[in-house]
Amino acid sequence: MDNINNNDNGLTSSPSRGFRGPRIKVCGMTNLKQLHQLGEMGVEFAGMIFYHKSPRFIIRHLKGYEVKKAKLKVFKIGVFVNASYDEVMNHVDNFGLDMVQLHGNETPYYCSKLSNYISVIKAFRISEDDNIEWKIKNYYEDTDMFMFDTEGEGFGGTGRKFNWEKLQGAEIHKPFFLSGGIEPGDSAGIKEFLTEPVANDMFAVDINSRFEISPGVKDMDKVREFVQKLSKP
Repeated sequence: MDNINNNDNGLTSSPSRGFRGPRIKVCGMTNLKQLHQLGEMGVEFAGMIFYHKSPRFIIRHLKGYEVKKAKLKVFKIGVFVNASYDEVMNHVDNFGLDMVQLHGNETPYYCSKLSNYISVIKAFRISEDDNIEWKIKNYYEDTDMFMFDTEGEGFGGTGRKFNWEKLQGAEIHKPFFLSGGIEPGDSAGIKEFLTEPVANDMFAVDINSRFEISPGVKDMDKVREFVQKLSKP
């Protein structure tokens, strides 16, 4: 699979792709068999977490060469939290990552340095009082995409529902992932969100803990059903 660097893969920010529905990223993957299954069912992106405090810390479950040599049909996204530049680049090489997602307090300069070599998604944890446009304003030139998730203690995803109404009326003008406690029954709500003007910039939907049997082990029947529902008009 070709690397996504410099957005030269033909993917665009528009969620409109006939009847296929929005792209889907399944995060917190730890199982090679399930990584293969995602590609077979039409999921475009798989997230692997490189944060040692996470119960889904990928290095506890898979070695880099196992993932790198696997002929996966998904783009591999490495999720990092305040990691050093060298640490990120080592994992990019060892695991053959296509993109990186930064979920900590990374600065625009740090993002820019990484974006010279790989596509960068900057995640923003949004509280009810946050002004989204203010939070993202310094990152436009230094990242490729944004992600919006729910504010919580510590770092990483909280599994708590993100208030999508926070995005209504916002001027994003950059491809973004919709995240934050998305669950199997949310397909209808996501389709409704796609009718909002801000959704013209929505790149993909991000799912994780609400589709699990245990941390890092997905309920593939739930994932498959969710993919099928989103793919229908």
